[in-house]
Amino acid sequence: MTETLTRHERNLSAVIHASTLSKYFIPFGNFLLPLVLWIANKKEHSFVDYNGKQALNFQISLLLYSVILGIISVPFILGFIPSIFDGGLLNIRDYNEFNNINFHFIGENLHFGWWLWPIGITGMLQVALFIINIVYTILATLRTNEGQYFKYPITINFIK
Repeated sequence: MTETLTRHERNLSAVIHASTLSKYFIPFGNFLLPLVLWIANKKEHSFVDYNGKQALNFQISLLLYSVILGIISVPFILGFIPSIFDGGLLNIRDYNEFNNINFHFIGENLHFGWWLWPIGITGMLQVALFIINIVYTILATLRTNEGQYFKYPITINFIK
């Protein structure tokens, strides 16, 4: 398979995959840079076309999964907020009693209930998505630079 691919095609495909990591430096760089490189070269090289679609579909899928995890955790966070101000979790109303601010926390007042589990699980899943993004982007970059066709896991094909 590597005999029919030029070095330019392999390098360009690897750059498309690696450019998705630019989101840590440029807002929406994980979409913009690969999109520009893919659109500019997709008609000339089928290998670049395939890899551009793979990279963009993976980034869109990860964004969708992150949004869904955020939506799942929002009701639990909003349900937790009133208990902070009502003297529940941190006893905030006791801090300003008699105009004397009290900054010591009593461990008995910290009641972590059922609401913490979904927030913790969605937080751990967000970390897992972050690790999956880093690992598979590096793996895709290396494999396409070798001339292999790489398919990301957990990807929904939005661009066909």
